[in-house]
Amino acid sequence: MHIIQQKLLELSKNENLAKLSLRDMARSIGMPSESPQKIKHHVMQLQKKGFLTIDRIKGVMDRTTGEASWSKGFLKKTAKLFSIPIIGTANCGPANIFAEQNFEGFLRVSSKLIGRSKPNGLYAIKTDGSSMNRAEIGNKRIEDGDFVIIDGENKNAETNDVVLAIIDNKATIKRFVDDRKNEQIVLKADSSYDYEPIYLHSDDEFFINGKVVGVIKNS
Repeated sequence: MHIIQQKLLELSKNENLAKLSLRDMARSIGMPSESPQKIKHHVMQLQKKGFLTIDRIKGVMDRTTGEASWSKGFLKKTAKLFSIPIIGTANCGPANIFAEQNFEGFLRVSSKLIGRSKPNGLYAIKTDGSSMNRAEIGNKRIEDGDFVIIDGENKNAETNDVVLAIIDNKATIKRFVDDRKNEQIVLKADSSYDYEPIYLHSDDEFFINGKVVGVIKNS
């Protein structure tokens, strides 16, 4: 999240932002030289991401009651939709996309597409690459540009699970193979193209950041 958005969100804990001018907001967050248009842009981004609600009739601008959380998501009960946080992009080729917690908004998706009654622990990653284009999750293949749904609370990978792995602070989606009898962990591609596996020692610095439990096709 942008530093200005962080500061505005913090300010909203104690202030009704609707009662402040854009210049007042800039001064209140310690950035008096920022232009009103830039402040307005970031206020709108907070609204778009679901962090702020704006009621122009009542003149109220406040934090949402369901606080956004990349690790848990939240359920809109009346609409029976999940609002699943989108946390950046993961590579489906070599592990060369930084795995930063880069919140990009929410993926609004029916619970029936996920097959769960609650979204706890779920977050979405946009895929980049074709090394998993033969992997199927719920009869849907993981193709370039799709959203994969990660269960961040399920980090106990077993052989043949499709996982989001973090290696050297970089993220990659691969099929997990526990080959500890040979003192190694293998992260395999599942692709129509030729990709080399990633071989890791069980003592290497890597971790499983969750198991892929769903695919949302980005058509």
